[in-house]
Amino acid sequence: MPNPRITTDPVRVERDTPSADGSGDDRRSSPQAQLPVRVDPMRTHDAYQLFPTHPLPPGAVEAGYVPIAEAVDAALATGRPVAIDGVAGVFWGDVIAGLREGMTDPDSVHWIDVRTAMLGPREIDAMLAPSLPDDPIFGHRYPGELEDFFEVDAWARLAEGLPTTRPTVLFGPGAALLALDADAFIAYADVARNELQYRFRARSVANLGSHRPLAAKEAYRRAYFVDWVVAQRHFAKLLPRLDRFIDAQRLGPPTSLSGQALRSGLATLNNRPFRVRPWFEPGAWGGEWIKRHVEGLAEDVPNYAWSFELIVPENGILFASDGVLAEVPFHALHAQERENVLGSHADRFAELFPIRFDWLDTVDGGNLSLQCHPSPEYAREQFGEPFTQDETYYILHAEPEAEVYLGFHDDIDPAAFRDALEASARSGTEVDVRSFVQTHPARRGDLFLIPHGTVHCSGRGSLVLEISATPYIFTFKMYDWLRLDLDGNPRPLNIERAFENLDFSYRGAMVEEALHAQPVVIAVSDEGRLVHLPTHRSHFYDVHRIELTGAMTIRTEGSPHVLAVVAGDGVGVRIGESRWHYAFAETFVVPASVDTYTLENTAGRPVEVVKAFLK
Repeated sequence: MPNPRITTDPVRVERDTPSADGSGDDRRSSPQAQLPVRVDPMRTHDAYQLFPTHPLPPGAVEAGYVPIAEAVDAALATGRPVAIDGVAGVFWGDVIAGLREGMTDPDSVHWIDVRTAMLGPREIDAMLAPSLPDDPIFGHRYPGELEDFFEVDAWARLAEGLPTTRPTVLFGPGAALLALDADAFIAYADVARNELQYRFRARSVANLGSHRPLAAKEAYRRAYFVDWVVAQRHFAKLLPRLDRFIDAQRLGPPTSLSGQALRSGLATLNNRPFRVRPWFEPGAWGGEWIKRHVEGLAEDVPNYAWSFELIVPENGILFASDGVLAEVPFHALHAQERENVLGSHADRFAELFPIRFDWLDTVDGGNLSLQCHPSPEYAREQFGEPFTQDETYYILHAEPEAEVYLGFHDDIDPAAFRDALEASARSGTEVDVRSFVQTHPARRGDLFLIPHGTVHCSGRGSLVLEISATPYIFTFKMYDWLRLDLDGNPRPLNIERAFENLDFSYRGAMVEEALHAQPVVIAVSDEGRLVHLPTHRSHFYDVHRIELTGAMTIRTEGSPHVLAVVAGDGVGVRIGESRWHYAFAETFVVPASVDTYTLENTAGRPVEVVKAFLK
């Protein structure tokens, strides 16, 4: 079935101006536009949305500093201390300057930057050493809390020094820690994680507890294993009593909403499907399919390798009222509504949403690196991850020559394979990968199974919908075809880690039998077919393909469902009397709290939807 062109909805965008300090766009490094302040939510049924929004009542989301400043003034007028908490990576100077400009008497306020109570950089580096070993990519999830970053005596002196006769505003990461015992007004400033990475690349912000910006890759590693871990735990504690949420990702004024509006908005997602905001990135092996089929993306990029359709550690949820947008991190939904979203699996997956969907584009691009992923035990011991990166490749589009590298030949000699890889790493010689690793033709609709330890990579010529457990950076590269990254540097290899995890039993004829899902038709009717694409015993999720000619009602049975439209013009979703529509290539989630929902073919020609769910 030919793939339709993806078009974005017509939007009316109000662009922000750079900050008053004149630094402008040099504080973020990305060709992608910032999230607009406003969009006109006109939509057509065949339109892929770059900004999928979820409605809040009129006036709930407000633009600019004035609404925040008015809320701060009102709190101070009643004698409440104010804490403006938030993530490392906020431009705190901009936030405080914006608040001061909007307040009635900012000079009467005692302003306290709580970062002055943090441990020194050397002490923090020593504290984080077990989580940030000497490794360019990997670390270990920090086990502690945000409180650990503060020096006890300095924190106590700061608390003792709070004036009793003068209104006080504390600001910075952890500000609420000093005010939780009081009847404080608590605001929280957040920056979307794609925007944080653009700031890392510009070296315009420092990580939590650091006094200087790090190189972009090290800043990302520290954020993944430390900053984001403690920020998520801290925010989960604040959310029930939060007074204001501030979306501070733009270089200009933010948008914001009250804590009550945020909590109410999150609760509405329990009875409807929802999408996160996708974002797109180039890569060394990236292709051209996304550039040709998704309108509205920056064109001044070499390629697009990924679409982060549902990688929830890095995606947010967009709320809108009167067209004004605020992006909220997905972990806010997980913190408040985990049992409703995950159903009977809530305790098992705790603070992590378990399923990931993303695209891998190699059309007119290159092969991915030859790679494998860690065992569950290795992931826990080495990285602190509660589960590992078990993947599948669903082929959404394939050129005639497309193929997948998967499993070893029956006569594989592990020692000879390692010798070839290490010789290549030392001297830059090519490896005859095909003499060790099997290749399989990739055809639209195939599902290839990639349990941990399996040697694999997607070859050039396909658009892969990668359906996976959520962990997403634990790729042990063994061979990268001697190419450089987009900055002109060699990409790091992880041969030793790979050989600590490779499963050489995936070889010979059993690879096709065990790792290429064989479709089983579960049900057939005038409305379409339900096809099971069985996953491996290691996968904790399973996959169905729903081939719709009419309407089909589906039960969630205690699991969230993650769905993507993989063929046709789009699909309608009906829950009770409410209806939504999702276009070709869009990914959406139906939470476990929705007992049944109906998928509808509203366009006439056949539609295919892939669904992943927890076993």
